[in-house]
Amino acid sequence: MTDARSTPSSTTSSDTTPSAADLARLGFSDSERARTSLADLRVDARPVVEAAAEAADPDQAVDYLLAVLQAASDREGLESALVADAAFRGRLLKVLGASTGLAQHLVRHPQHCFELADPALGAVRPAAWALRDELLRAVGADPRAAEPTATDGGPAAVDALRIAYRKLLLRLAARDLCGEVIVDDVAAELADLAAGALEAALAIARARLPASAEPCRFAVIGMGKCGARELNYVSDVDVLFVAEPVGDTSGDRDREAAALRTATQLASHLMRICSEHTAEGTLWPVDAALRPEGRAGPLVRTVASHLAYYRRWAKTWEFQALLKARPIAGDKELGEAYLAAVTPLVWKAADRPNFVEDVQAMRRRVLDHIPAQELDRQLKLGPGGLRDVEFAVQLLQLVHGRSDPSLRIPSTLRALEALTEGGYVGRRDGAALTDAYRFVRTLEHRIQLARLRRTHLLPVDERALRALGRSLGLWSDPVEELLQQWRQHQRQIRRLHEKLFYRPLLAAVARIPGDDARLTPEAAEARLTALGYADPAAALRHIEALTAGVSRRAAIQRTLLPVMLGWFADAPDPDAGLLAFRQVSEALGTTPWYLRLLRDEGVTAERMARLLASSRFIVDLLLRAPEAVAILGDDASLEPRDREQIEAEMLAAARRHDDQANAIAAIRAIRRRELFRVAAADLLGLLDVDRVGEALTAIAAATVTGGLSVAVRAIEAERRRTLPTRLAIVAMGRFGGHEMSYVSDADVVVVHEPLEGVDEHEAAGAATAVVAELRRLLGLPGPDPALEVDVALRPEGRQGPLVRTLSSFSAYYERWSHVWEAQALLRAEPLCGDPELLRGFVELVDPIRWPASGLSERDVREILRIKARVDAERLPRGADPTTHTKLGRGGLADIEWTVQLLQLRHAGAVPQLRTTRTVEALRAATEAGLVEPKDTQSLLAAWRMATRTRNAVMLVRGRPSDSLPRDARDLAAVSRILGYGPLESSRFVEDYRRVTRRARAVVERLFQV
Repeated sequence: MTDARSTPSSTTSSDTTPSAADLARLGFSDSERARTSLADLRVDARPVVEAAAEAADPDQAVDYLLAVLQAASDREGLESALVADAAFRGRLLKVLGASTGLAQHLVRHPQHCFELADPALGAVRPAAWALRDELLRAVGADPRAAEPTATDGGPAAVDALRIAYRKLLLRLAARDLCGEVIVDDVAAELADLAAGALEAALAIARARLPASAEPCRFAVIGMGKCGARELNYVSDVDVLFVAEPVGDTSGDRDREAAALRTATQLASHLMRICSEHTAEGTLWPVDAALRPEGRAGPLVRTVASHLAYYRRWAKTWEFQALLKARPIAGDKELGEAYLAAVTPLVWKAADRPNFVEDVQAMRRRVLDHIPAQELDRQLKLGPGGLRDVEFAVQLLQLVHGRSDPSLRIPSTLRALEALTEGGYVGRRDGAALTDAYRFVRTLEHRIQLARLRRTHLLPVDERALRALGRSLGLWSDPVEELLQQWRQHQRQIRRLHEKLFYRPLLAAVARIPGDDARLTPEAAEARLTALGYADPAAALRHIEALTAGVSRRAAIQRTLLPVMLGWFADAPDPDAGLLAFRQVSEALGTTPWYLRLLRDEGVTAERMARLLASSRFIVDLLLRAPEAVAILGDDASLEPRDREQIEAEMLAAARRHDDQANAIAAIRAIRRRELFRVAAADLLGLLDVDRVGEALTAIAAATVTGGLSVAVRAIEAERRRTLPTRLAIVAMGRFGGHEMSYVSDADVVVVHEPLEGVDEHEAAGAATAVVAELRRLLGLPGPDPALEVDVALRPEGRQGPLVRTLSSFSAYYERWSHVWEAQALLRAEPLCGDPELLRGFVELVDPIRWPASGLSERDVREILRIKARVDAERLPRGADPTTHTKLGRGGLADIEWTVQLLQLRHAGAVPQLRTTRTVEALRAATEAGLVEPKDTQSLLAAWRMATRTRNAVMLVRGRPSDSLPRDARDLAAVSRILGYGPLESSRFVEDYRRVTRRARAVVERLFQV
């Protein structure tokens, strides 16, 4: 670098000053005034203009440069350095153009300009001890002394401290504005500067003590941003003061009190020395309001006094504040002793009741007190500001740091890095939050640097915004680019703050005692037994498999499992839940979204735990398609889809495959996912039993429709020609009644009509082949649940042909039909296929199922006879007739046959009874006066309870059964699904028998000739 004292050029500025137009193009606002000012330079103006053009405010840079030159005793040397040293020139003009506060300091002390010509300035970051020593020497104190004391405690020492501090601040600001240091290091160096200034102020304070003062040990504890080494250019410096008597004073309360009086004098002097205004300005306020009892408490306490307060009286926010505590001045050993004493309390704070909720409420209170007109400009406290990042990071630290020492870091950015590495924050979220935080901190620094004033508000003045944007390197449209970037980062911070700070899992993790938050083999087995795990040794093996290693997956599992173990334990079968969780986690392997979803969306994790520990049916579905976990976090995602939506997706999926096996597999995979959606919503209480039946029917209808398209393609490919007949499928039974359960078959009848000129035998053969292929494809064993297409309700039952023409159906019903077949047709509903055939079938069967003249006495007796035979012969051997959901007393068959008898008798005269749905038909019968409302209530209650119970048995066991479970564990699980408490399975059985008994009494009155 050229010597700053070299001889100035003989060229005068007036010869080299650019024109006003050129200056305007370079960014000068008042180019004429700038040209006049530049003419006063005695050296070549062009390099100065080029450097000023890169400053935040070129006009301000030139104005202050002239003021500094006029004040300089060595103007010639300064001007010479400006021309000869490009690095010096750039630093000086950037500082003058960005900070009126530092510019005014240079006007008072122009010799400090040469600090910016230091060749090592941009290459070496000063150590904290070096800054401390320089500030101590400035006040005449020996840095090597155990208790450095200033030679003078008067105003001269105070001014000397300010001058030395500003000189060091100038060196840092120049490097910052020239992009030679990142914002993290700027904040850390500012904290080191503040610590050094406090040490120097303490040295002055010692010089002010009277000779008679009792000796004491005295330490200054940095809090807030100073403690965390992330200080601003201008900020209150938050501190606590700790003191102890010198030597052993056991029992000598007078000496202890005297030592505390000395310490209080030191603290008071120190605060005034830093805060008071002199001719050299002020440093910053020293704020001790974070001490125990706040401003009402003593300024200085002993370590024991601090501890006593924190153990008994401290509020949640006080522990949050202690997270950033750090000894920064005075007796280092005493400061470290204080920190060692209080730190364990910090990492137990999250064990306090409602800890998470208290921290969240405190953040909301801060927002509530911001004036409305400042919300969008408040960089620190407003939504999307620095506090949003800091509160989120601190809350995560305090909750998870109890068991993870790697998170015990005062610095926000370093803590965020540790949270990201540990898996507590997603990598993408962590990187986005880091970038946004750095931008806003840099913006805050530039605003404060402008006038060396404590402010966190984005300016509104156009010129100030322009200078601010240019100081950040935004040149094309500084104001618009600045505002755009601020809003973008503000939105990003707010979004991630809401995601992390209000993460549902946090409160659950915080409720786990800190000692248990990270499971250890020694403590875990006893805890698992206490939680209700039947095989704690097996549970431990699952836990160890999930949490072993140092991967991010293992780290996230260590966060999740303590909470999920409790959720599993709240469900009927915690052992099965944990096993299934391990299986799902291993199936998803390295899938990046899975554990992130469980960590970030607590409702997903809680719901997953409940489902896995309650339902084998859901576990089986989820193990075949673990990605379905993604739909658990949102009620809207668990809303059943319409048949049209499912059908369109199935048909599109099938068309993508030429091979029929792959096509049907795609359809069945979609069915599996939709079954999971409905089963999860059902078990979580989001659907009533009527909607479950409707949803399961929609899935089956879409599946049969999609399967039919694949079967037709397969038969046409096999025959190498198009189908010679038109096909239609009619839903029957519970399928046609929109009342399917998880165990229901798809009951259908199939009608066809040969194309013109086609032999009827050929057409029937092709149609039969399609139906057989449809049944085969949907019934194939495989990873997806099979759907049996049952055609047993066709004319002549299993002895009759699989398909018939309309004329064949008509001839059969006219000649051979029995009353039970008319009863079966009550549930017939068009499903899919040729629309004309479906309409024809409905027109054919309506007079049969809705007879205009009702039923004859003989037909009624026949129905009663068949029902009695069903009751006597079909109830399985050994089944309890009081708890069999289908054929038991007051069960599904009792109620459905009663309603169907009413329909056969009266639908000819009461059109509202012409429905395939049991519940609708019963309501219509009540409105028509055929059933008393109280009887309707009894029948509906039993029908719904039997249907829900039947569904719950399938959910719990994963296999069908029409009887209440005899196994106590299964029975307890069924009763829990139905809303009963953990020990209320016997009450559930009693309720079931009582409800069905009432229904049976109604059936016996209504179901007769």
